[in-house]
Amino acid sequence: MAEVILRSLVKRFGSVPAVDNVSLQIPDGEFLVLLGPSGCGKSTILRLIAGLEDATSGEIVIDGDLVNFVDPTRRNLAMVFQNYALYPHMTVYKNVAFPLETAKMSRDSVKEAVSRVADMLEITEFLQRLPEQLSGGQRQRVALARAIVRQPKVFLMDEPLSNLDAKLRLQTRIELMSLHERLGITTLYVTHDQVEAMTMGQRIAVLHEGKLQQLGTPAEVYDVPANKFVATFMGAPPMNLIDGELQNNGTEWVFTRSDYRFVIDRVQMNIGEEALSSSKGTVSLGVRPEDMRLASSKSEGIPGVIRFLEPIGSDLFVTIDVDPHSLQVRLPPKTQVATGDKVGIEFDYPKAHIFNVDEENLQLL
Repeated sequence: MAEVILRSLVKRFGSVPAVDNVSLQIPDGEFLVLLGPSGCGKSTILRLIAGLEDATSGEIVIDGDLVNFVDPTRRNLAMVFQNYALYPHMTVYKNVAFPLETAKMSRDSVKEAVSRVADMLEITEFLQRLPEQLSGGQRQRVALARAIVRQPKVFLMDEPLSNLDAKLRLQTRIELMSLHERLGITTLYVTHDQVEAMTMGQRIAVLHEGKLQQLGTPAEVYDVPANKFVATFMGAPPMNLIDGELQNNGTEWVFTRSDYRFVIDRVQMNIGEEALSSSKGTVSLGVRPEDMRLASSKSEGIPGVIRFLEPIGSDLFVTIDVDPHSLQVRLPPKTQVATGDKVGIEFDYPKAHIFNVDEENLQLL
């Protein structure tokens, strides 16, 4: 186990910065999720840590040692890939044993280590099979076994569940978290799936265009997004954004549109006077679908027109046109509404956010 530190890490491909000045400190034993869309730099960060790519600049420190110029084979890391990367001509036993045999361990030691890990991951009955004879979930467990058997300092996992169906993803997620609790090995886990990030990560590092957007616990990232990108990337459906003007009438701050206005309660919304003063003018109001509701009268709240209904059993998601935006509101499943209805939308003020013209959340300024 080891602490991993990235200091001002940069990786350019030509003139394009795939990783742009990223700094992270991952404590010994933490499960950190690197989350972001395709091309955000998350997999490149794993490859830099593993030594499969050379950093353009910055430092990578593992267990107190600078490893930028250390050979990948000497970093004592284990990487698990999306496509399993198993040797198709080898049995499961030989696949798991391969890194130990390469390290010249004795036959008895290899057998004992493989048996222990196979029992832990419940793949003992598959040890004499070839990878092609296994299901996707079984192959992923074999890939994990091969990584674990080396007893690495750090696990690097690059979208390991992407090739599994929904049921297997859920099952394997649970297995991975149980495994982490037992082994306590520092883990960096890459995914574009926010559900995986929210349910697995002790902390989440959100990346976009090579830059670190926010680092925090799942609750922090979801409840207080640092900017509009994080607000709309986290959540399904994402946070609703409504453009308006931030004004001061001499005694209070007001968010206003041509069809709606509300007085900002700085205490309830946890926004400082200085943040408001520096953001006067065009802003965006952000509210999550679950924090909105229909007003008792269509003349109250933000006026809109229902355009689409999505009943999903436990909830009813309603798409409402609020010129020029389309908002999504989560309602109880039996709510009596229809497309074309004119409605008013209310929301929980303490859970609302205001983003300035630079897309920053005023709560964090």
